[in-house]
Amino acid sequence: MSNGNVIRGARVGSAPPRHPERHRPVPCRSVSYWCRNGHRTDIRIAADVAAPTAWDCTRCGLPAGPDAQDPPGGARPEPYKTHLAYVKERRTDAEGAAILAEALAALRDRRGRP
Repeated sequence: MSNGNVIRGARVGSAPPRHPERHRPVPCRSVSYWCRNGHRTDIRIAADVAAPTAWDCTRCGLPAGPDAQDPPGGARPEPYKTHLAYVKERRTDAEGAAILAEALAALRDRRGRP
């Protein structure tokens, strides 16, 4: 009894098989990193690429290094900055006053005030 499916034996989203002559897998190696909390993170990288000196721990986010006996120190957390603090980094007080005067003038023009 037919249920109307033309394609049999394939699931939705399945891809055709890869041809080995077109797609050769790249030789990889595994590199382990340890953080101060003792977490181990294993990554796979290409065999001909130099391993990074540090990697972020996937469990706690601290920096991790390849030496389990001497992992890198904890990252110094940056203090929380407000939006105003970021604006003050980009603009001087004189630039801020000029932008404010321009915005107030445009607002007064829209309201019909001199």
